[in-house]
Amino acid sequence: MVRLRVMGMTCAHCERVVSAALERVSGVERVVSVSHERNEASIEGAPDMDLLIAAVEEEGYEAEAAG
Repeated sequence: MVRLRVMGMTCAHCERVVSAALERVSGVERVVSVSHERNEASIEGAPDMDLLIAAVEEEGYEAEAAG
């Protein structure tokens, strides 16, 4: 499981935008969850972390690898 910290999401619409962006990244098998309350996204698969971060940032949010 890959986890991202995503900053800037404030609602369910933000979650859907981030989820859709992550689903388009090569290597993502499934977006398990995106939560604006926890500022986190969980992804199954073996995607490149830099591509995940770039996809989120393209939508106007900030992202980084979660510990």
